[in-house]
Amino acid sequence: MQAWRGAILWFDPHTDEPHVHFEPDSWLVTAADADGVQRVVAVGPADALRAAYPDAAVTDCRGCLIAPGFIDLHIHYPQTDVIGSPADGLLPWLERYTFPHEARFADADHAAEVARFFVDELLRHGVTTALAFATSHPVSVDALLIEAGARGLRCIAGKVLQDRHSPDGVRDETERSLADTEALIARWHGRGRLGYAITPRFAPSCSDAQMRGAGELAGRYPDVWVQSHVAENVDEVRWVRELYPHDRSYLAVYERFGLLRPRAVYAHGIYLDDADRALLAQTGAAIAVSPTSNLFLGSGFFDYAAARAGSVRHGLASDVGGGMSFNPFVTMRAAYTVSRATVRGDGQPKVGLSLSAVDLWWQHTAGAARALGLDGVIGSLAPGSEADFVVLDAQAIPLLARRTAQAASLAEWLFAWVMLADERVVRQVIVAGTPVQTHHFTDASGALHVGSVS
Repeated sequence: MQAWRGAILWFDPHTDEPHVHFEPDSWLVTAADADGVQRVVAVGPADALRAAYPDAAVTDCRGCLIAPGFIDLHIHYPQTDVIGSPADGLLPWLERYTFPHEARFADADHAAEVARFFVDELLRHGVTTALAFATSHPVSVDALLIEAGARGLRCIAGKVLQDRHSPDGVRDETERSLADTEALIARWHGRGRLGYAITPRFAPSCSDAQMRGAGELAGRYPDVWVQSHVAENVDEVRWVRELYPHDRSYLAVYERFGLLRPRAVYAHGIYLDDADRALLAQTGAAIAVSPTSNLFLGSGFFDYAAARAGSVRHGLASDVGGGMSFNPFVTMRAAYTVSRATVRGDGQPKVGLSLSAVDLWWQHTAGAARALGLDGVIGSLAPGSEADFVVLDAQAIPLLARRTAQAASLAEWLFAWVMLADERVVRQVIVAGTPVQTHHFTDASGALHVGSVS
């Protein structure tokens, strides 16, 4: 049995909106269950839990914030070396940078080297769960899941399906791609903390036969995930309309092939209408909101107000390499910015939501877990959840330390974190109860300086 002491932030796990808990001086107690999985046993005031668990080995993190590990709901590990590449928009960016880089992942050694760096970056930024695209090459999936499994990271990944409108080197063959997908499900899904996602790249890259086969696999294996893209870019949406003139919408294409269901996560969802949002709510599929990628590629703004009104499950994602950073705080800042102004159908801005720091943090933790169908498992720190968490130190950034010390409320204090923090604050990352990134802690005997937080 282990305990960590510090200020602790956590969320109720089974809600579609954030219910936050915060204690400025708490214990987080973890222990292995009957299957050997490290889980949260208790979280609460330090004095009470010290008495309840007198034999727990305690790591003293006072002066720091303990919070759930971040969840990245959509990320492309083969695009690690594409990040920061300029382009006029999504489709030219794919052709000029993404596809040539992804072709290199037929080489298992190259895939393994990138996978090591990619997992290093996730952990360095405090990300303990990722839903990731590989490439069309099965060895790319193997490389990522081998690395993630060795490091204890919860990772869900899939071989990309793209048998048309794709260049040599990344285009796959229909029947072989489906057979490879099923073999990868058998090899990886449910192995430790790893999972598999059936991964059509996007509707234009997949023939009807490939989409039909993907839908059949999704029906045959209901506990695997589905991931793809939808309604990201105006040129892409126009292309889908030309390819599928008889479907009501881009999202409806996926519905027709049986690819909308719980554990289906679609990136972007910028150009959806109310009927689409109702379909997402009805089927239990979710949207991975990718604000830095949407801004970088000029794709548009996710309409938070409409998503909330339509009861659409959603969470935050970096979308590296279209996204500009692995860092969850960067993604939260961008989401806050775009939430303030969404776009009407006539292209003119309107006042949107003003997302709170609690909401943004929830979207990258418990909200993302709910979108994955893993609420109560990750993203929360509620008793029973797996012991994935981060220890964050405001003192690593002098401006953040100065600002948080003057905060007059919890909302203001967390907002300063969202606006000013980056990877420098990540002092320790605990994955399944085990520290995987550790920095030396000084003896922090004083209370965390959060002004008059209550």
